[in-house]
Amino acid sequence: MTRFVGIDLAWGPTARTGVAVLDEAGCLVHSSSVVTDEELDAVVRTHTAGAPVVSAIDAPLVVPNLTGMRPAERLVTQHFGRYAAGAYPANRSNRHFDPPRGERLAQRHGWTVDPDVRPDAHTSVAIEVYPHPAMVVLFGLERVIPYKSKPGRDLESRSAAWRVLLDHLERVAGPLLGLASNARWQHLRDAAVQATRPVDLDRIEDEVDAIVCAHLAWLWATERDRMVVLGTVEDGYIVVPGLPTPPAPRRPARAAAPVGLDGTEVRHRRAVEAVLVEMPSLTRDAAERLVRVVAAELSSSP
Repeated sequence: MTRFVGIDLAWGPTARTGVAVLDEAGCLVHSSSVVTDEELDAVVRTHTAGAPVVSAIDAPLVVPNLTGMRPAERLVTQHFGRYAAGAYPANRSNRHFDPPRGERLAQRHGWTVDPDVRPDAHTSVAIEVYPHPAMVVLFGLERVIPYKSKPGRDLESRSAAWRVLLDHLERVAGPLLGLASNARWQHLRDAAVQATRPVDLDRIEDEVDAIVCAHLAWLWATERDRMVVLGTVEDGYIVVPGLPTPPAPRRPARAAAPVGLDGTEVRHRRAVEAVLVEMPSLTRDAAERLVRVVAAELSSSP
């Protein structure tokens, strides 16, 4: 009986990783968070017990490029950037991707990462996914839900966002996942509602993202026609459950550029500020470099 595994994989071995497992009917049978590779492997083996596996992993699996963006990230940003769901560049100059932790995970468990290979009784597979654009499609969002910890997001706003996220997930996948009768899910929901500190929300983030990933693994196996592979196994890819439609509504017109700055410079500065909000761990210099890399990659794409 096939098991469907979702993993919100931390880039390095010291941060928390979320893991979720669905049974052959798509029902959630386990979710938790771990830290080390050994802990993750133990959870996977315990709850798959030698069964064929379809795994959806929120982390790069194939990273051949030394610098810049993968074509997959350019495509994700082109389709989902206007929803604030663009992709972070992965390349081998980042020590976490040389080699990617996800690649090593798939190798340890014998999971094929080629999206053209169909899972069967003798073949286990892993695909790379990204929850933010997946949520845009699955939930019909106009913009990603701001549930993650970022500068300017206080406990009250994040708690409200968490309620929106959990409500959407219950609406879209709750009956299949069996969330209404799942004690662990109720614990996660209670933790979100009763949070009194930001860390209370941080503790459940990886686990809930992993549940979303597990649902994507189920869709990959059971609703393959709706799934879209952005990229290739040679250059790296990200799987999404369809492309956004209709287009996101236009944003209100921005104020005129400050005197002495042209439009390009203003856009660059705004992009840097947006990156710093979404990725608070980056320095301003790193954000500047990231914006330049993304802009160069997008301008060179056909």
